[in-house]
Amino acid sequence: MRYHQRTPRRVKPKKKLLPIAEPPRIPGVVQPFEAFLVLDVEGTCNQGTDFNYPNEIIELPVFLLQWKDRTEDGIACTLEVVDEFRTFVKPTWRPVLSDFCMELTGITQEQVDSAPRFSEALVSLEAFLVKHGLLEAETGKRQKRFCWCSDGPWDIRDFFVKQCFISKVEMPDWIRGDVLDVRFAVLQWKNTQTTSNTQAPVAHTNSGVVVRPSFNIPAQLKVLGFPAFEGRQHSGIDDTRNISKIVIELGRRGVLLLPNTTLYPNRRWRWMGKYGQVLEDGLS
Repeated sequence: MRYHQRTPRRVKPKKKLLPIAEPPRIPGVVQPFEAFLVLDVEGTCNQGTDFNYPNEIIELPVFLLQWKDRTEDGIACTLEVVDEFRTFVKPTWRPVLSDFCMELTGITQEQVDSAPRFSEALVSLEAFLVKHGLLEAETGKRQKRFCWCSDGPWDIRDFFVKQCFISKVEMPDWIRGDVLDVRFAVLQWKNTQTTSNTQAPVAHTNSGVVVRPSFNIPAQLKVLGFPAFEGRQHSGIDDTRNISKIVIELGRRGVLLLPNTTLYPNRRWRWMGKYGQVLEDGLS
């Protein structure tokens, strides 16, 4: 057997391994507000009534969100739920719920009959804010810069203003001020993601009132990539939980969370008579 001299193999230099690319991180932005109070109230209603009706609040849930990573310069991107507040509220002008209202909200007559009145619910909510250092116990003044958030402008702008009138309660200073309409914030963010060939819906003015395109909670969740609404729609606590998820995601995506809805505590409706009086003639 003949042996052939083997030619030495040329050893290729090893390639340097490049680091595995991580998903891009969205840089935090300067967020002026330290905390966010998300709420979605449920109110009395009859089939066919709209937001001009003298709705009384029957469920009042609030989620407190705070930044986990906010720097001294205010840069932040990670919000978390710190605590939840919830109470049913006993209506006084129309204490008996309509069948339509109970079917829509899932709230029973027994739940509101045994609930505190609105003035008492406000005291409990204020204690919740004091407990978490948002308000000073003695004076009720703000200790932190916080912002109220709701799906659409109606919950505080309409429901709270009407309820304070019906209950003869002055709207507390800690709930006055502009509100973050989460629905409109998501719509604005969505519009920034559209291509130049896509015409984005815009808000317009009708007789001095801003009209905003409809964009309900399930639609907001979908556009942000969440699977589906969790819980029962038109349940105040479940709506609030899902809205909180949306606010947290907006913060994570670097959206500047600022108020975008003006509150008018002295707003009047046709059915408003003397302080606390609902005029039946004004309902038509």
